[in-house]
Amino acid sequence: MEVRKKYIMDCHLAGRKYYEADEAWDKLHVGTVLRLEWDKDNRYDPKAVAVFFDDPGSNETYALGFIPRSKNEIIADFFEMGWSNIFECRISAITPDAHPDAQIRMTIKILRRAELGRISFYANI
Repeated sequence: MEVRKKYIMDCHLAGRKYYEADEAWDKLHVGTVLRLEWDKDNRYDPKAVAVFFDDPGSNETYALGFIPRSKNEIIADFFEMGWSNIFECRISAITPDAHPDAQIRMTIKILRRAELGRISFYANI
């Protein structure tokens, strides 16, 4: 059996209370595709990887937070090497009653080379 995607990690969305997750909250659900972007000029962490939600219904982009510092190095390294389009990040759990930094959980996978041209990172697949 051929593996379509390679699991990298699960993590929570860090810093969500400081960004626009509240504005996008009603649009987020398990399975929602999120976009990762290396924030190489971040003054606190040069390996910072920001997480965005691109709403296909309104063409709005919401900054949601970051991959936690303890887990961002491998992903930032791929971005630094020019592999920014290989990741698929999806919401895997939403727990509204949890602490803000534990409310949104994400799963990050690497796509197969054959999928890179076919997948839209701006819509739920």
